Amino acid sequence: MNEVFLDKLIHTLGKDSVIVDPADIEPWLTDWRGVYKGGAQAVVRPTTTQQVADCLRLCNEHRFPVVPRGGNTGLCGGATPDSSPANIVLSLDRMNRIRSIDTIANTLVADAGCILGNLRRAAHEAGRLLPLSLAAEDSSQIGGNVATNAGGVNVLRYGMARELVLGIEAVLPNGEIFNGLQTLRKDNTGYDLKQLFIGSEGTLGVITGVALKLHPLTRVRSVVLAAVGSPQRALELLRLVYGACGPRLQAFEYFTDACLDLVLTHVDGMQQPFAQRHDGYVLIELADTANEEALQGLLEEVIGQALEDGLCEDAVVSASLAQLETLWRLREEISEAQRADGPHLKHDISLPIECIPQFMETAEQRVRAVSPDCRLFIFGHFGDGNLHYNVSRPAGADSAWAKDWEGRIAEAVFEEVAHYGGSISAEHGIGQLKRQAFHQLKDAMQIRLMLQIKQILDPNSIMNPGKLL
Repeated sequence: MNEVFLDKLIHTLGKDSVIVDPADIEPWLTDWRGVYKGGAQAVVRPTTTQQVADCLRLCNEHRFPVVPRGGNTGLCGGATPDSSPANIVLSLDRMNRIRSIDTIANTLVADAGCILGNLRRAAHEAGRLLPLSLAAEDSSQIGGNVATNAGGVNVLRYGMARELVLGIEAVLPNGEIFNGLQTLRKDNTGYDLKQLFIGSEGTLGVITGVALKLHPLTRVRSVVLAAVGSPQRALELLRLVYGACGPRLQAFEYFTDACLDLVLTHVDGMQQPFAQRHDGYVLIELADTANEEALQGLLEEVIGQALEDGLCEDAVVSASLAQLETLWRLREEISEAQRADGPHLKHDISLPIECIPQFMETAEQRVRAVSPDCRLFIFGHFGDGNLHYNVSRPAGADSAWAKDWEGRIAEAVFEEVAHYGGSISAEHGIGQLKRQAFHQLKDAMQIRLMLQIKQILDPNSIMNPGKLL
């Protein structure tokens, strides 16, 4: 702990914004999964962009590392400090003001510390849709969502977080404020600098405000859960549904029977959706601005065709909002069920969509060559090529198995991803978890350019050390 620096920090920001007691700092040092734990001399909780700027300026002058922290819902340790006791954890949780909602321009401007779920509800109350939707949306903060370029269940229709961002306000490591919070749809004046901060995981600066696109409120939704005999059949079903439903197709989620079994085992109140068990399941959602009867009829017609063509083996279409939400829970509760089951090796990957079935086959062969009795839990956003390829310990094995086998299994999975021209991170980022693999598998020239950008913006390397770069 550096007393002189901390005195300056408290004097500049105010005592209520700086936490220095070790017992009070402790809860800020661990990630959501309990995998990573670090050190820090202080936690800073600013309430304004200027306070963020003052904090970064002081940290830069004294060469103390800064770890930006959002809602702590990440799975790669990107918001958890390393072991250095010099770290400053910078939380934006008190910067949670919605600055504006415009239903003519269809924009929302908010502080980076706003909870995503609160922004979605505010947009809904204004008659608009903020389509970024995640399982952790009632905990995650929009600044962290943008800093990791979050995805979620609606990417198929609306794109990643990057596609929703119109403007960004950010603070550079030297305390300068990047004023890029415009809501313009068109600005063709050189480099689009805000893109540097999207997906940068806090390594270039701290996002303090975001301007987002809003969409028409989809007041009617219809969901079907279809049982499929193979991943290939799921893709053929995707082709049929997309061709018939076009932009109404909002989500196309796949999960294996092993995932369903996990949810039924560990989540209270869940019931088996079909009389028989199947190889896999696809959850499809259509959404529109009006005419629920027509939407329901369209989905029933398409699924009827799929059953007739043998693309799915059984199906249940939601008949009410309650049933719709119950069907969604079968998919959304998988992560919590995994948590209850014990440590899982999580691999958030993306692939060319047409390669998913073959990848699932060859990746399993490689993983089982490493650990023959491991359990595979595979689910994800089939419609945009994103798989959560998770591996757990063999039945009866000690929970320490995950730590002992993590490196070898990750190497097998990531090498297979690279073989198919995929990405080792689809929506969770790199953080600490994938940093080594990122440097091994990413194109060398791209790594070099990223390092050069990092050197320009953060020459003293104070921003989020040990993450990404």
